[in-house]
Amino acid sequence: MTVTIKQLTSQQEWMEAFPVMAQLRTELTVETYLRLLREMTQDGYLLFALCENSNMVAVSGLSWRVNFYNERHIFVYDLVTDEKYRSRGYGEKLLQYLHQWGKENGAHYFALESGIQRTSAHRFYEDRLGYEKWCYSFRKAL
Repeated sequence: MTVTIKQLTSQQEWMEAFPVMAQLRTELTVETYLRLLREMTQDGYLLFALCENSNMVAVSGLSWRVNFYNERHIFVYDLVTDEKYRSRGYGEKLLQYLHQWGKENGAHYFALESGIQRTSAHRFYEDRLGYEKWCYSFRKAL
C-alpha cells in the first residue's frame, strides 16, 4: 500500500475529488462545484488529496489568511474522507501533513469550523489533533 498526498491543480484532478467532496458538501452539483472551485482558487483556495495507491480517499480544501487574532494562518474549509475508508486514520494523516506544510510555509495557526451537530468530528479535532474550541461562528442569510 502506497499513501501519497498531493495538491490538486487540474480540472481532471478536481473531478476525481468530486465524489469524495460531495460526501461532505451534499448540495453540490458537478457544475456548481467546478464554477465555485474556479472562483475560489482565484482567491487562494488550495485543494489537497490523500491517495492510497491510485484511490483518492481524503480531500481537504484550505486558504491562507491573515487577520489580527490568528495572524498568518491557514483556514480549512473542507476536510472529508471517503465513507469507504473512514476510521483508518486518513483524515488525521492528511491534516498532520498539512499542519507541517503550513508550519514550513509560515503559518501561525490552523483554523477551521465544524457544524454544531458533528460531535464526533469535534472530538477528533480536540482529542486526537489538539485543536482548541475558542469561539462561535455566526452567519446570516442575505
